[in-house]
Amino acid sequence: MLLTRDTLPKTIPDIAALDELLCRPSQALIDDLASVDGDIMILGVAGKMGPTLAGLAKAAAPDRRVIGVARFSDASVKAWLESRGIETLSCDLLDEAAIRTLPKVQNIIFMAGRKFGAEGDLSLTWAMNAHVPALVAQAFPNSRIVAFSTGCVYPFVPVDGKGADESLSPDPPGEYAQSCVGRERMFEYFSRKFSTRGRLFRLNYAIDMRYGVLHDIASKILQGKPIDVSLGHVNFIWQGDAAAQALRCLAHCDTPTSPINVSGHEILAVRDLAADLGARLGRDPVIVGTEQPTAWLTDTSLAVKLFGLPIVDTGQLVAWTADWVARAMPSLGKPTKYEVRDGRY
Repeated sequence: MLLTRDTLPKTIPDIAALDELLCRPSQALIDDLASVDGDIMILGVAGKMGPTLAGLAKAAAPDRRVIGVARFSDASVKAWLESRGIETLSCDLLDEAAIRTLPKVQNIIFMAGRKFGAEGDLSLTWAMNAHVPALVAQAFPNSRIVAFSTGCVYPFVPVDGKGADESLSPDPPGEYAQSCVGRERMFEYFSRKFSTRGRLFRLNYAIDMRYGVLHDIASKILQGKPIDVSLGHVNFIWQGDAAAQALRCLAHCDTPTSPINVSGHEILAVRDLAADLGARLGRDPVIVGTEQPTAWLTDTSLAVKLFGLPIVDTGQLVAWTADWVARAMPSLGKPTKYEVRDGRY
């Protein structure tokens, strides 16, 4: 079954159903991948979003080799991928020699990076977020490279505007986001040097039932914990839509590589989201703080022009999340820290 607005379920009963939904392709994704030649390799496939993207790629292009690369410290991720026909290769991406042994496929999705705990070892954060991209860019000069980045590379922008668009120069607070600018600059430098086709995929807050901004808010409501609205406005996008747009970027690569913002097209107030979730959960949210006039927000007009609106809208995400959290379904236990304003993660 193809993913369309008309095929979305009212609820997601369990993780198996969630995985199936996340990995269900749209016709637009199938068509875009059909226009791109070559196999697909995902570097850093074992993170929160990597398995979804790999599974989605295989479902959309079942006759294509899809290769997932990671250290695979969690063996269950490797097994999950292989059960879906995805090849796996174990590799430490900090090892230049190991990177050079990887197959020279025509399409690379680069997802490796370090955010959570970034402040705990800043040298490792910079190595993962800036040094590894330089190694990868040099090892695959003739591939298309879609490199995951973050909307956190932008400075804060007014909440009453449209958000930061791709023409706004990066100028973020905190070393994590600065290291992400480093990642982009490495891919940009080598893209110019080798004429490598690519995209810098500036993603803001992918939503899965097990984590994300909505999961964080809903969980706090149920636990009676305060919800700080100081950073009071957000964008977010269903993880399946974000993964599809990343893969579709392979058909829209530039030389030199260029940024594209990916998130929901709406700027949403945390206070309003908490009220909606609270009503669905039968609990009154505990709101603290006062909304500041700026936040990390992106304008996704370019992505909407290329890909159309996300298939899963905000109302559906709120409904799914409330249902999931109310049933005490599994959580990854990884808060997004969307409310952080100083860039320290």
